[in-house]
Amino acid sequence: MSKRKYGLGLSVMLAAGTLLAACGSDEETTENNTGSTGGDTETEETSDFSVAMVTDVGGVDDKSFNQSAWEGIKMFGEDNGLEQGDGGYDYLQSASDADYVTNLNNLVRRDFDVVFGIGFLMEAAVNDIAMQQPEAQLAIIDAVVDQPNVASVLFKEQEGAFLAGVAAALMSESKQIGFVGGMEIPVIERFEAGFLAGVEAVDPSIEVDVQYTGSFDDASLGKTTANRMYSSGVDIIFHAAGGTGNGVFAEAKERKTKDADAFVWVIGVDSDQYEEGAVGDTNVTLTSMLKRVDQAVYRISEQAAAGEFPGGEQTVYGLAEEGVGLADSRGAIPEDIMAQIEEFQQQIIDGEITVPETME
Repeated sequence: MSKRKYGLGLSVMLAAGTLLAACGSDEETTENNTGSTGGDTETEETSDFSVAMVTDVGGVDDKSFNQSAWEGIKMFGEDNGLEQGDGGYDYLQSASDADYVTNLNNLVRRDFDVVFGIGFLMEAAVNDIAMQQPEAQLAIIDAVVDQPNVASVLFKEQEGAFLAGVAAALMSESKQIGFVGGMEIPVIERFEAGFLAGVEAVDPSIEVDVQYTGSFDDASLGKTTANRMYSSGVDIIFHAAGGTGNGVFAEAKERKTKDADAFVWVIGVDSDQYEEGAVGDTNVTLTSMLKRVDQAVYRISEQAAAGEFPGGEQTVYGLAEEGVGLADSRGAIPEDIMAQIEEFQQQIIDGEITVPETME
């Protein structure tokens, strides 16, 4: 396995400040291909506005990126008296990248007012549909599509990942840390760059084992990758691998089950993955790097419903915009370490630290 060392030479520390209001829970996820089950939430107001999304291959119940987006859309629908299905809110799940164009086109033809493509991998498909359907309002997460009818949403993943790196470096006992990425694409490389910068800001001598699985939907591959890392002495793994990261949790939980004293941790990604790390009365989730995709889709939907769809514009969420951050560690991270994390966070917000987006 390759090992990489990096250093920023910083001596102060940062944190996981106040995040945007949570939107939705992961307890209501459906498993059919369209998600059309019909809503039963009653509200005082109703709207004739409709919104839908297409997942990438990770699936709507990936406990990560796609699920966060779906929770935002569900909350928007429920807050506006919409029902799940045509004329309200819905999703289509992609089994492979070959489904992207078909699913996007399907939702446009079903007359949804805004259709989201969730993820960098849908960039080409969203661009194609935007050109073919110039009257459609499309939005894409994690990519920029230069079309007047497409709203592009990006995140400063590197800033949130920097905080995760600081937490890992301050908590590690072995001084060996792991990073498991999905595909080597710009968005995941931002996670890697920020995480490594955060580790190095604390202790440049710490070794970080970086492994890319090449997949966002292979939990078994995530498990074998984590097994190799933990077996080599790594005690904390940060994953940015979607559904593949579920395998990282599976490996950590298996080790914790066999040995209650095992010092093994996982840092989740995108959503608060605390429940994913439950092992009886304990938990292997150190924290999670939140990426508020739920808030992004909610806000774009609000703008569109108000007749202010930001077509042709780019919106970027970082720490200052409360679009990324760390989830509550539920006491896993001591208060003195959290205080150090908060110092780093404030320095990033104040512009005193600029977190790198790439490894170059």
